[in-house]
Amino acid sequence: MHIPHLQRLPIKPFEFLYTGILASLHGLALPLVGLFSLKSKYQHSLKARFLARKHALDFPPTLWFHACSFGEIKSLQALLDQFPQVPILLTTTTQTGFELACATYAKNPRIQVRFLLFETLLFLWRKDLAHLKALVVTEAELWFNVFRLAKSVGAQTFLINARISKRSYPRYQRFKGFYTRLFKQVDHIYAQTPLDQERLATLGAQNVQIFPNLKLFNPPKVSHTYTKPDHLIVLAASTHPGEEELILKAFLALNDPHARLLIAPRHPERFAEVKTLLAHQSTAFNSLSKGFDLDKSVFVIDKLGVLNDFYPLADVVILGGSFVPIGGHNPLEPAFFGVKLISGKHIFNQQALFACVQNYALIEPEQLSATLANHAQLLPSFLDTHNHQINELAHAIYPTSL
Repeated sequence: MHIPHLQRLPIKPFEFLYTGILASLHGLALPLVGLFSLKSKYQHSLKARFLARKHALDFPPTLWFHACSFGEIKSLQALLDQFPQVPILLTTTTQTGFELACATYAKNPRIQVRFLLFETLLFLWRKDLAHLKALVVTEAELWFNVFRLAKSVGAQTFLINARISKRSYPRYQRFKGFYTRLFKQVDHIYAQTPLDQERLATLGAQNVQIFPNLKLFNPPKVSHTYTKPDHLIVLAASTHPGEEELILKAFLALNDPHARLLIAPRHPERFAEVKTLLAHQSTAFNSLSKGFDLDKSVFVIDKLGVLNDFYPLADVVILGGSFVPIGGHNPLEPAFFGVKLISGKHIFNQQALFACVQNYALIEPEQLSATLANHAQLLPSFLDTHNHQINELAHAIYPTSL
């Protein structure tokens, strides 16, 4: 069998200095690694990343995909499905991402899941990457030595789902010299929006194309189907402090005895707080933890991971995290079900996703009552892929995909 020649790229002064600094920081951080490893959240990830625990690969991969955490791992599913016969290494940096990846691909013998080694330890994988054809990194996981390692074995390098938010852009600009060097290691970049493309280009990125967020190609999964009532259903999704009271006021102003308001707080520790708010306002409600029952005007969804089960019931969805400066939440899932979509204007973390949605109302808090009262005039939302298909991206990464 012919073994491809592994390029030994010369170590330049910058790379020598960069790796030297990382090695020093790695050594200094080891006591903290031991300390934080006592916490269940970091028990496995820190030892794997900084001490190379269970780092050995089961087989040489042809493709290497890397995603930071739960959401990014989830977004990769439709793309990974395009390579059913290709040996793949899938790496992540968080415990939640690792657990999801393991659960999703446990029965797939061609996908092996590992925590990403810290940059000073990546050399441990080099001998197993002789047949690597492509490295694919998602969003903002810009690890210089990860790209350099892939280049050293002759692989093509990709950055997909690339984005730079308005808040983080000044930080990138302060370290423009570093990112200019890093982007020289990246062969192909797929930015989520033209604005992301422009920002990346100012940092030295080349070969930047537009491809929408991968979440567009991963339909939300419904685990339980409920019968949709004939009357108006308003769903307040992923709400934060201050938003429930605002939405409740707008809903009660409808003065429709048949309408129902479903409230799904973003964080489980606020379930009791929202119920207390409803009780203080003398608003009758039921909650999912006691069963599905819409005989009262308000229904609290006090369980995690079930929001997709309720989007099909809703006529109108009011997205939380947007009437207060949180940054908004994912509009793709409700838009997939064609609901009438209302959001506040604080969507600075979700602008790329909103760019993929047609027909939504972006309003100030004081406009909510009037907007909800005129919900019949709103158009159903829908997803817009701008004529892109997931197999286009797969073929660019590795032409032997489906």
